[in-house]
Amino acid sequence: MGIWLKNARAAARKAAENAQRRAQGLPVQSSAGALSVERREQLEDIDPSWCPAWPVEWQRAFHLVRLHLEAGRPLPTEPGDVMHQGEDLGRWVRSVRLGWDNLTSAQQWMCEQVLGIEPAAEDEKPPARRTQADKWALNYEAAKQFFEREGHLRVPRKHIERIVVGEDQQEREIRLGTWTSNQRSRAATLSPERVEQLSAIGMRWA
Repeated sequence: MGIWLKNARAAARKAAENAQRRAQGLPVQSSAGALSVERREQLEDIDPSWCPAWPVEWQRAFHLVRLHLEAGRPLPTEPGDVMHQGEDLGRWVRSVRLGWDNLTSAQQWMCEQVLGIEPAAEDEKPPARRTQADKWALNYEAAKQFFEREGHLRVPRKHIERIVVGEDQQEREIRLGTWTSNQRSRAATLSPERVEQLSAIGMRWA
């Protein structure tokens, strides 16, 4: 049965690709092996999600969580809560909640209406990872703070600058001595804008 369904899904994908090519006015090489509309409708009558647009692995985890709930057990919400057929159901549920906005509307409906899963609240989401540009800007702010206090940017190699950032006024420790030394050694690869910014707060490049 598994192999038959796999072949049927492949045939459905080929039919969808052919339909897309026709819609774009492109030639369709062959309809051989493509699933007919009649057969697709028959399969959808049995299970509307038999050939999902999302990965089969996602569908398998959804099915295992549904079976888990139908057995009268609570919804696993944390990694390691429940392992079933090699699948960490708690990890999958957590990934669904945190990645809610990346799901299709059909996936969201299935998770919410069938499994009772809700998207993660803002305070549950991990903080966004800072980009390299964000990190540079944070170090620059620390350098600027040092310059405004000391009147120069001759930072001792092991100096750590404490700076308060963000709406929550969180204190961060910046290894400013190491950073300024690195900027000086990489002067040739820095953008003109960054060179100008650092020069304005007392950076000596030689």
